[in-house]
Amino acid sequence: MNTASDALSPTVHLIDDDEAVRDSLALLIGTVGLRVVAWADPRAFLAGFERDGIGAIVLDVRMPGISGLGVLDTLVAQGVDQPVIMLTGHGTVDMCRRAFKAGAAEFLEKPVDDEALIEALQQAVRQHVQLRQRAQTDRAARERWQQLSPREREVLALIVEGLSNKAIARALDLSPRTVETHRAHVFEKLGVDSLAQLVRGYAALVNETGTA
Repeated sequence: MNTASDALSPTVHLIDDDEAVRDSLALLIGTVGLRVVAWADPRAFLAGFERDGIGAIVLDVRMPGISGLGVLDTLVAQGVDQPVIMLTGHGTVDMCRRAFKAGAAEFLEKPVDDEALIEALQQAVRQHVQLRQRAQTDRAARERWQQLSPREREVLALIVEGLSNKAIARALDLSPRTVETHRAHVFEKLGVDSLAQLVRGYAALVNETGTA
């Protein structure tokens, strides 16, 4: 059973029906400090792996029941964001092209070069950690933005456009003092200390949502 600490530490899910390959690759991956969960059955993997976890997936292309490409298609359809590294002993250009088109992060041929696999895995894990961190930051920014009143959102949008307090007052038919009050509330609710921090953190959100 996965624990909360497991979900927060990078984990590599290794799916290959060949026991000898699973054991050797799990041993290799473990040497660089990555936690490994090995799966012999791709269907069991799809049913049981932790989708909220951080890490990467190493997936053999040719397996009985469902191919690695079929598993990849299922992961993509489910919105799984963990990077997938495909392995195959019989790679073709078409297979490689299809894997990348389906969203694979890397495609390596067996016998796998140890350094190439470790480098690909470490890069994939780093990118996934960064992806989750950005998602968490974006989520927090949206939650703070939702605390703004409709008028404060209007003021924020005009601040991001570069308007001064006086220009915002004219645009919204408010007094400059009222605009200053709204501006102070915006900075306080969004947790920013400077105009540069405000624009950097919220310009994209304002452009996406408007002022509604």
